[in-house]
Amino acid sequence: MTLEKDGSNLQALADVVVDGETLLTKAPVPYLLFLEKQLVDIHTLITKLPTLDPSESWTFDENAGAWASAPTATTRTKKVPRNHVKAEATDRHPAQVETYFEDVIVGYWTTIKFSGAVPAKRVAELLERLNKVRVAVKFAREQANSVEVHTNGAASRKILDYIFS
Repeated sequence: MTLEKDGSNLQALADVVVDGETLLTKAPVPYLLFLEKQLVDIHTLITKLPTLDPSESWTFDENAGAWASAPTATTRTKKVPRNHVKAEATDRHPAQVETYFEDVIVGYWTTIKFSGAVPAKRVAELLERLNKVRVAVKFAREQANSVEVHTNGAASRKILDYIFS
C-alpha cells in the first residue's frame, strides 16, 4: 500500500501558477501539502507584524533606516510660586496675601519618533499576495490529486508470497 501511495505521489505532479507566472513546476503532492502548512505559518507571521501608528505622519528616513514621524514641538514648564496681595498692610492689620502657582516655560523640545514597523498598506499587500499563492497551491494539489495514476500492486503481493511460501 505504501509503495503504491509513494509511487503515485511521484507521478501526481502539478504546477503552481499565480497571475500567469509559474512559481513551481511539477511539484509533487507531499511537497504541496507541506507548502500549504508553511503558508499558514507565513500568514500568521504577516498578521502579527507591528504596523505604524496611523495617528502619526510617517516618512522613511534613509539615514536611520527606519520610519520617522513628523517633528513635534513641545515645551516644559515649571510651577513657580507667586503672591497676590488681597489687601495692603495697615497700621493695625498685616497684608492679606494669597500664594498661587504659575506655569513658567523652562525649555523647548522637538520630538521625532522612529519605528521599524511596517505600514498597514504593505501588510495588506503581503496578505493579498500570500492568499493568491495559497489558492494556487491548493488548486495545484487538487489538480495533482485528480491525475489518474497506474501502479503495480503486485509488488506487495510478491514480498508476502516470498515470506509466507
